[in-house]
Amino acid sequence: MMAAGNSADTAHLYEGKTVRSGAPSRKKLAGKMSSSGSEVPKDAIPEVHIPTFVESLFGGPLVPKMKFLPADRMVQTLQLVGGGLMMLLAVLTYLVTPADGTFWNGFALWIGFDALGQILHLLIVIGALGAGFYGIFRRDARGLMASYVLFILISLRFAASKDTFDTGVLSELGEFWTKQLIVLYAVSLVMYMEVTNGIIRFSMLDTSIRTGEVYVMNVKKVLSRYHVSLVVTPVIAAIVASATLLINVIIPWFFQIFDEETSLRLEQSVELTSVYGVALGTMFVFVLVAGVFAANIPLRIQQWRESADE
Repeated sequence: MMAAGNSADTAHLYEGKTVRSGAPSRKKLAGKMSSSGSEVPKDAIPEVHIPTFVESLFGGPLVPKMKFLPADRMVQTLQLVGGGLMMLLAVLTYLVTPADGTFWNGFALWIGFDALGQILHLLIVIGALGAGFYGIFRRDARGLMASYVLFILISLRFAASKDTFDTGVLSELGEFWTKQLIVLYAVSLVMYMEVTNGIIRFSMLDTSIRTGEVYVMNVKKVLSRYHVSLVVTPVIAAIVASATLLINVIIPWFFQIFDEETSLRLEQSVELTSVYGVALGTMFVFVLVAGVFAANIPLRIQQWRESADE
């Protein structure tokens, strides 16, 4: 209840004033804003990473920094396989790639300290092992990258010949087993890189699935096909590499069906055991692969596997 004598009319409060029903002008407010109040908060500015030249070439960082959840069974299996492959690769590297022909061995001979080349050679193998173990079991791509570089570095030869690989353990083996050992070394190097990269990839996939970032259907089917590829791919690669290196054996064996004298001449041919023989074997492999793709055999195999799954 209002007191007696007081009027409820409030019109006098708005005399001489303009009442607006809309919001005030933004331009006027912008002009009245002080410079201190118009600053953008620092946490509202996104961080922009400008890729380097190398990252632009490879489509991203060479060694990405990632955090993973504890490894599941698949990743643990790949870690054990990767560790085994790395130990095998280290032994094969020391046997197949002697210190002769490397620049550190040349440097050791230049300064007159012959043993230094073997010591540095062994240290590089040990360094590749240490970096590989760190990268595999810590799932750190930096350690894996260092291991790759060291294993590739130790296989480089600047001054070597066939006689270089006839020293040490390889001198007691025949030509056939020497080449098979070299093929095993090459396949082990490629499979080591594939399996250790699989550790990082499947760790990323597992972390994304368990955190709900992505949803993947038929994960077991994907893993089973990956397991099959880990067996089939090295077998095919070993067969192709053996056919390339043993072309001086395959060609005489083929001509033996028609003429034994021609087969004997080809077997004793110097060209087939030189770089020309390797080039001929490479051409043979390319023709074989081209024939496989011309017949569309990969698509037929894929269709057969899909029908078998259904």
